[in-house]
Amino acid sequence: MTEKTAPTAYPIHPLLAARWSPRAFTGAPVTAEQEASLLEAGRWAASCFNEQPWVFVTARKEAEPEAFAKLLSLLSVNNQAWAPAAGLLVIGFARTKFAANGNPNAVAYYDLGQAVAQMALQAVELGLGSHQMRGFDVERARVELGVPADHDPVVAVAFGVTGTPDLLPEALAAREKAPRVRKPITEFAHVGAFGTPVKV
Repeated sequence: MTEKTAPTAYPIHPLLAARWSPRAFTGAPVTAEQEASLLEAGRWAASCFNEQPWVFVTARKEAEPEAFAKLLSLLSVNNQAWAPAAGLLVIGFARTKFAANGNPNAVAYYDLGQAVAQMALQAVELGLGSHQMRGFDVERARVELGVPADHDPVVAVAFGVTGTPDLLPEALAAREKAPRVRKPITEFAHVGAFGTPVKV
């Protein structure tokens, strides 16, 4: 298992530092209990008016091979090069209207993102890796997964036991081994208004 703990400038929780986006998975199964734990983590995410506008279509490779193959077929060619070794595939949808009144929910994507982020952190706690993707066929997903009109396909996520870079094609292996980098805080945080970076 490859570990790539973030080289943080300031202390953060170990789960946050340990979360990264591997492509190398061993092919080991994700259990029903692990899947339930991931979904439970997403269930308790914050959302506007507690709307919980996220919906997930899931498939475990070992338990639901046909459904897994269907979700895999929706991924881009590049993602299909490594995702078959994941143990669980998930497509995340945002319900774009409030259930109570049918009004547009401008933050449905944001809330779905919070749920997926919590699932990614729970994966770390379970000893699993996760890789979030926009590289999938949104229109095919709408048709083949029976998506209601007010639900937008937003993200695909692969979960599994993280493997070593040698499991990947050479170009992807190089990316897997590359150091983790982020912009410094002063490039994205401003005091009072844009243009005055925070002093950290």
